[in-house]
Amino acid sequence: MDIETKIALVKRHPTAEVVTEEDLRNLFENEEHPVAYDGFEPSGLAHLGSGLLRAIKLDDLIKAGVRFKFLVADQFALLNDKMGGDLQAIREVGKYLVSVWEACGVDLSKVEVVWSSEVFKDPDYWETVLKVVRNVTVNRLTRAVTVLGRREGEVATASRLFYPAMQCADIFYLNVDICQLGYDQRKANILARDIGEKIGFWKPVCVHHELLIGLQGPTKMGGLPFNKPDKPDKSDRSDLSERSEREEREEERQSQVKMSKSFPDTCVFVHDAPEEVERKIKNAFCPPKQTTENPILEILKFIIFRKSRKFELERPRKFGGTETYFSFDELEAAYRKGEIHPLDLKLNVSTALNEILEPVRAYFERRPELLEVFKKQEVTR
Repeated sequence: MDIETKIALVKRHPTAEVVTEEDLRNLFENEEHPVAYDGFEPSGLAHLGSGLLRAIKLDDLIKAGVRFKFLVADQFALLNDKMGGDLQAIREVGKYLVSVWEACGVDLSKVEVVWSSEVFKDPDYWETVLKVVRNVTVNRLTRAVTVLGRREGEVATASRLFYPAMQCADIFYLNVDICQLGYDQRKANILARDIGEKIGFWKPVCVHHELLIGLQGPTKMGGLPFNKPDKPDKSDRSDLSERSEREEREEERQSQVKMSKSFPDTCVFVHDAPEEVERKIKNAFCPPKQTTENPILEILKFIIFRKSRKFELERPRKFGGTETYFSFDELEAAYRKGEIHPLDLKLNVSTALNEILEPVRAYFERRPELLEVFKKQEVTR
């Protein structure tokens, strides 16, 4: 496969950005099989964004010849008080999430699964953490706590302040060339780019994928009105060489409105029953003619059109009859013009999504033990 085709695969939706494309090209010119990683906290049920969307993106990189490492961040979840601080429950959720990606189509034979609890046993890892913290300010780490799914004001313990530095150390300890993570993890990845060469390592390429907006639409989690974040503090702007204020504001916006497992009606879980999928999609935010901040259109763009070459919109003849769309752009234009009613769109998205999720549901029906932990343990933010 030629380099331009590999780059096109990496940039394919749902990729939001590559930092930088020039660095990615240089990497492919020098490495036939560069190493990428995706890390996750075992902290709850998998929804479309954390399960299916990420599996789609991982498959793109694997096709481009990238070797993958899954970092199951069990100890990170413990630091972040996930699953009530029960480490055994956290590890059970970790096994479940690896299974989710397999159920969603990831070829696990081409993936190395790494657990943070094993990494933490190596003194070399902690030496790398110390190199990071010696070269970064407290302000920078405080701003980066948003990678935990927390606001800067929620740094109640030193462990949370240490978290971004440890995430940077993961990148170098695992010999990662590409950080393939959600847009909400941007601060830690850019920090790694900023300091990598200063502490004797390298500048990783960062591939950040979109975060699906919650079904409630552009509101903060918990039902509060969404407001554009204030401009970031200009103090300690050591990372401005890699990002603009616009990019930082977009990162904050995505973190506020993304799908969240903590609010079940704002997301579709990958093993939801068909009727539950239909209920959630029917109640979703989907204003007529609105093509931005529209969760139904995002599901179409980043999932349905990625899993299928066409989308069948079935409706009564008196409302226009059945229409077939072969690209998202074509469907988006029709919706913007008011040619598609929101209810017709929702009904057909439910049908298409249920077809995509059927193999995932079947997988967990065969392995119900993977879901037992959620019956015993409350999911925490």
